[in-house]
Amino acid sequence: MYMNQFSLKSVKNGITAIVFLVAIAGFSQNKNVFTLKIDSFSAKIKEQKNPQLIDARGTEEFALNHINGAVNFNLETENYTKYVTALDKSKPVFIYSIGAGRSGQLAKELLKNGFSEMHVLQGGIAAWIGSGKPFYTNLKSKLTLIEYNKIIADNNTVLVDIGSKYCGACKKVKPVLETIRTEYGANLKIVEIDLEESPQVIADLKTVKVFPTLILYKNGKIIFKKEGLGDLKKDVDLALVNQ
Repeated sequence: MYMNQFSLKSVKNGITAIVFLVAIAGFSQNKNVFTLKIDSFSAKIKEQKNPQLIDARGTEEFALNHINGAVNFNLETENYTKYVTALDKSKPVFIYSIGAGRSGQLAKELLKNGFSEMHVLQGGIAAWIGSGKPFYTNLKSKLTLIEYNKIIADNNTVLVDIGSKYCGACKKVKPVLETIRTEYGANLKIVEIDLEESPQVIADLKTVKVFPTLILYKNGKIIFKKEGLGDLKKDVDLALVNQ
């Protein structure tokens, strides 16, 4: 009996040690990857004379809009190695995408390949443009801020959906919007704003931190704001019932 208890204790100690080592290994691998909010990310870029800024989105997304001075590549880029070798491993690298998917993956891969410091933008391009930071675009917004404000003023209840056609969570919002549109009909005006069509109005609003962002107005005032998907239909219903 004593031997069995001793063996069991040894096994438990061994498992604990393995878990600890795995945790340490994971920490060591990711300890130099920092996810920063927009103000910190922007401030750190300004500290660099020639910041190494990477847009980890696809080429089509990058062509439509991006942060000034960014280089475009990700793990799927055909000439990935060429871009990596052009970077200085001893200096910090700044990366963004739509959220944290492609940028986070690229940051971890670069860290494994000897880069010293990775900074990933929380909220990605949505946070940058949505906070009013300067950006490049080859588009003229279909919707202006003046037109946006007129829609809010002219309609009693307005639900605004702000996102991107390249955003996975944003795509899941669309069928929910159709359900809401069918249920509420003319009693609720729904406005859909995509980064690929109206980037400037997103910048002018200075309220978007992540895609998707949904804003519900009642008599010109915001009564509900939601970042991300969640149970959108239920949240909208509750917000309207409580008014």
